[in-house]
Amino acid sequence: MTVNDAMRESLALQRAYAFCGGLVAAHYENFPVASRLLPPAMRPHVAAVYAFARVADDFADEGSRGDEERHHLINDWLARLHRSGDGAAMAETDNELDGPDQIFLALGETIRRCQLPLSLFEDLLSAFRQDITTHRYDTWEAVLDYCRRSANPVGRLVLRIAGYRDGSLDRASDSLCTALQLTNFWQDLERDWRRGRLYLPAEEWRRSGAREADLERGRLTDGWRSALERATARTRGLYGQGRRVCDGVSGRLQLELRLTWLGGMRILRRIESTQFDVFARKPTLGAADVPFLVWGALTWRFANHQNP
Repeated sequence: MTVNDAMRESLALQRAYAFCGGLVAAHYENFPVASRLLPPAMRPHVAAVYAFARVADDFADEGSRGDEERHHLINDWLARLHRSGDGAAMAETDNELDGPDQIFLALGETIRRCQLPLSLFEDLLSAFRQDITTHRYDTWEAVLDYCRRSANPVGRLVLRIAGYRDGSLDRASDSLCTALQLTNFWQDLERDWRRGRLYLPAEEWRRSGAREADLERGRLTDGWRSALERATARTRGLYGQGRRVCDGVSGRLQLELRLTWLGGMRILRRIESTQFDVFARKPTLGAADVPFLVWGALTWRFANHQNP
């Protein structure tokens, strides 16, 4: 490789990572993604992972496309993933790159530099593919398996990018990521219902005598409140199991994870404080929550965080 080739390759990578960073900035998320709290060396890699997942998730959620087209797009994303892991995307740097090419140019470099297992990305794609055809869940086992593939890989990838390869940290991260995913489900119950999805398992809401017809009328009955109360209690338990990952890492990543944990718990508490009526108002975090989250992170080791 000549000096000019190396320079072109370096500039192409910089542009690719900048493109991924732009996707992060353009999308609202409940919890920080590639934020300035992270060590600078981590941010481009986390942004590349986010861009990969964000676009693939959009494929699954895009209602204007038919199921066959959405499956095709995810299949193509999977094929691009394997090519990028092999370094194939680098051969295209002489040409003008479109958005997907930018993502996979950056992601391929991240995969190789951080030694990320492709299986974690494949799990994400399998969950997005499932979203196309599966809109109801009968059991907690099925919901938690979905979370295992839709949320937990992200936490493990962040740990790998930070240089952590520890089974106990992975398990704690899985608990936190599943808790965050479940919190998002309860927070977005009304929104998901309008899109034809319901993630609260049938075995839970049927136990309370709840009926889907009540959701259709926008009514949160006592049955649904009871089911959501048990679901949030289960979610709170997962946050408890996930605390260890917030203590098991160090530096700026530790602060990022503590803020994420506190933010998730604060949304969960807000859901509970409204008697679970997410039809009346979606519980979210805003600027007014920042001082409480920062204070909670700074006093982490001394405070009772069960009710942040």
